[in-house]
Amino acid sequence: MALLAFPGIRAFDVAVITEVWGTDRTDRNAPAFELRRVAPDSSPVPMRGSLALTPDRTLSWLHRADLVVVPGLDDHLTPAPPPVLAALRDAHTRGTPIAALCGGAFTLAQAGLLDGRRAVTHWNLVDLLRAHHPLVGVHPDALFIEDDNIWTSAGTAAGIDLCLHLVRRSHGAEAAATIARSMVTAPFRTGTQAQFIEHPTPLADRDADTLAAVREHALRHLDQSFTVADLADRAGMSPRSFTRHFTAATGTTPLRWLLDQRLAAAQKLLERTDLPMPDIAHRTGFGSEVTMRQHFSSRLATSPRAYRAAFRQAEADRSPGRPRRP
Repeated sequence: MALLAFPGIRAFDVAVITEVWGTDRTDRNAPAFELRRVAPDSSPVPMRGSLALTPDRTLSWLHRADLVVVPGLDDHLTPAPPPVLAALRDAHTRGTPIAALCGGAFTLAQAGLLDGRRAVTHWNLVDLLRAHHPLVGVHPDALFIEDDNIWTSAGTAAGIDLCLHLVRRSHGAEAAATIARSMVTAPFRTGTQAQFIEHPTPLADRDADTLAAVREHALRHLDQSFTVADLADRAGMSPRSFTRHFTAATGTTPLRWLLDQRLAAAQKLLERTDLPMPDIAHRTGFGSEVTMRQHFSSRLATSPRAYRAAFRQAEADRSPGRPRRP
């Protein structure tokens, strides 16, 4: 993993990247990552608040990276050094995934990597990105988005969402959940930036989420079938009122949230157990293997069997004795 550093990057994003990929959690069965701090030269990289990052690799190392992550910027129009932009273009040409957190999208746009592609940034920077890089297809609502192996994310906490998603994508849901638990954050969030800028949740609702017990009940009984009316009745609300409050609290609809939980539970069972597909479908509330396969295909672009096989292969690749890349 390569954290790409140059003057002007945000300390918060550096901390997020380091927390996700630079902390050893192998004692909790999390993957062993190798995070390198890559810069144009070996000089300390200054950051706001009298902080500095000391690189341990220069740009010539980037060809060894399996993923390049670009932090956001304190000043979003900060010009990146030309060697950094060239290195990003070369990495993309090699097929290396590239991820930018928050205002890091501006750096990718400077490199020309977002021209004609979809991208997202902090909702407050959407107009600025459009104005300075009109060839970028800016999507203002998404928490994170991918186009041609290039990932961008919305502001601050959405950078955590993207980092955990990239872990989940490469190493499985349980690995991402282990890291999320350590960070005391959600393994994944649903919804869009709209929940933060268009429909702010009333203060009383934020301070006392009366729907928490309903969500907990659903999670404990995922094998059961639930309708919105069932969940609303448990909350003591009408279905319409329940849906409105639920969407305000979570950023997504009750049924969409429930489907996400079923998919996450199925992923864990596929990773942890050898249970047959019909058993997993029953335990997670899909009812049948066919239904579970349809939802995996539409939401995860894979099948349950392919997901299990890919996870097992990734586990084998990380097994002791396999030579590590220097």
